[in-house]
Amino acid sequence: MITTAPILAVLAGEHRDPPPIWLMRQAGRYLPEYRALREAKGGFLELVYDSDAAAEITLQPIKRFGVDGAILFSDILIVPHALGQHLTFGPGEGPRLTPPLFDGAFDMLEADPTRFQLIYDTVRNVRAALPPEIAMLGFAGSPWTVATYMVAGQGSKDHAEARRLAYRDPVAFQALIDRIVHTTVDYLSGQIQAGAQAIQLFDSWAGSLAPSEFERWVIAPTADIVGRLMVRHGEVPIIGFPKGAGAKLAAYAAETGIDAVGLDETIDPAWADAMLPPGMPVQGNLDPLALIAGGQALKDSVTRIRAAFENRPHIMNLGHGILPDTPIAHVEEFLAMVRGG
Repeated sequence: MITTAPILAVLAGEHRDPPPIWLMRQAGRYLPEYRALREAKGGFLELVYDSDAAAEITLQPIKRFGVDGAILFSDILIVPHALGQHLTFGPGEGPRLTPPLFDGAFDMLEADPTRFQLIYDTVRNVRAALPPEIAMLGFAGSPWTVATYMVAGQGSKDHAEARRLAYRDPVAFQALIDRIVHTTVDYLSGQIQAGAQAIQLFDSWAGSLAPSEFERWVIAPTADIVGRLMVRHGEVPIIGFPKGAGAKLAAYAAETGIDAVGLDETIDPAWADAMLPPGMPVQGNLDPLALIAGGQALKDSVTRIRAAFENRPHIMNLGHGILPDTPIAHVEEFLAMVRGG
C-alpha cells in the first residue's frame, strides 16, 4: 500500500524509522487551550456533542505538536448513551450511567442512532481539516469494558458487578454483549463513512477477567466486531487495545482478527515482540508516568521500546492515556527523542 500517512503505512505492515506517533487522550486537560475551551463551552459531554468544539479539540494536539494521528474527541460511553442509559459527568467525578443494569434488566435498552450523528459530524470536520499525512482515527469501547459501566452504572476497581452477572446469568449477559456489539459495529461504520481511516477498540478493563472469561467476553466479541467491520470496510485497519491482558495478549492478537495490537505499559516490549504474530504492527507502550518524569527516565523508556520493535511495524504511543499533570515540555521532549531531534 502506498500512503502519505505514516500511521496508515505502519498499520499496513510497513516499518518506519522513526516510528509515527500519537498519544492516547492527546486532546485533553493537560492542554491550556482545551481547558479554555471547556471553560467557555461547559462540561465534558457538552463538548463531545458540540461537533465544532469537538473538532477543534481533536485538532489541538495536531496544531501544537504535529503528531501523526488525530484521535476523535469523544468517549467510550456514547454507545450506552445511545442505547438509552442516561449519561452524566459530574465535576471531579467519573461518568455515571443510570439506571445501572446489575439486575440484568436489559429490556429498557433501545438504540437511538441519531445520537451518533453529531459524532459523525465531528469526524467529517476533522478529516476535512487534516493534511493527507495525518491519519484520522476513530474509536469505540470494546463490549466487555462498556458492559462493566452499563451494569454497575459507574467505574469500579474490580468490575465485580459485571463479573458476577456474567457468572450468574451468562445467557442474559451474552444478550447485553450482543446488543453492544451490534450497536458498536453500526457506530464504527458510521465513523468510517464520515472519514475515519483507522479504528481503535479500547478494552480498558480486559485485565479483570479470568482466562476462560477473557476468551468469552473479550476475544469473542472483539472478533465479532472485527469480522463484521471487515465485511463492510475491509480496507480500514483496526487496532485492539486490551489493557491488562498480560500473557493473554498473544491469544487476543491471534484470535480476534485485529490488524494491530496496542500494548499497555505493563507489557515487556521484548516479550511482546517474541510472542506476537510475526509482522503484526504494535502500538505503545510508554508509561504515562515516565512521560511525566521526563529526562533520563523518559529517554531510557523510549530507547528500550524502540530497540524491542526495531524490526517490527511500530506506532509509538503511551501504554494508557496521557495524564492531566503531564508537562507540555515533556511531550515536546518525547517527540524530539523519537524523531531524533
